[in-house]
Amino acid sequence: MRDEVIWITGASSGIGEELAKQYAKRGSKLILSARRKTELERVRNSCLNSNKIEIVPLDLTDFSDLPNKVEEAKQCFGTIDLLINNGGVSQRSLIMDTNFDVYKQLVDINYLGTVALSKALLPHFIERQQGHFAVVTSVMGKYGSPFRSGYAGAKHALHGFFDVLRMEHQKDNISVSLLCPGFVQTNVTINALTGDGSSLGHDDPATKNGLAVEVFCQKAIKALDRKAWETYFGRKEKLGVYLKKISQKLLHSIVLRSNVR
Repeated sequence: MRDEVIWITGASSGIGEELAKQYAKRGSKLILSARRKTELERVRNSCLNSNKIEIVPLDLTDFSDLPNKVEEAKQCFGTIDLLINNGGVSQRSLIMDTNFDVYKQLVDINYLGTVALSKALLPHFIERQQGHFAVVTSVMGKYGSPFRSGYAGAKHALHGFFDVLRMEHQKDNISVSLLCPGFVQTNVTINALTGDGSSLGHDDPATKNGLAVEVFCQKAIKALDRKAWETYFGRKEKLGVYLKKISQKLLHSIVLRSNVR
């Protein structure tokens, strides 16, 4: 595992940054990607074994450039073993108040960018007859909640796409892991898009009281080490995944009563 080459998107903050720190601590070779090069450099400098970390800045919405980014990433260490698709943005706005362009942005970043990057890397995995795709989705990929319609929709779409990728490429020894966190203590809420596309700009109690990002990443890495297909993380919010299997109506009423915003 120490020689594994791991590519992490959304690595400039939050979950991506902490994954980088924990993988670096155990000596993995890392490729870090996000839009902000200076932040990626900051993360690299904060990691142990920084000499084993390369930076490939990218924009997930620049679909046509992502194949070039795959080639650039492959050149860093000659190969890629694990791609952790972590880049994304959340939402906090009611359907009636949300501009259509905001929905397009949520889909472009959270879904299509991840699909485009993974599809560009797929031939490399097929050629090697091994590879591992990981996707940080959300419990919102399994059920919905008010103020998150576009976010939940994009996360649901990720589950559909990567479930099929797993089916089609099991024969190529390609693994797919879906990581589904609930509330984690990051800036995801502060940076969430509102109805007009601006950032929310403040945190909420649910996120503040969520899993510590260090704890989530420790659990996530354990799930990735065993190549788990789908893993849920969180406190009460992860129970919604199981409750939906029992009664959608009961889950519906509980989510409405929770008044989560």
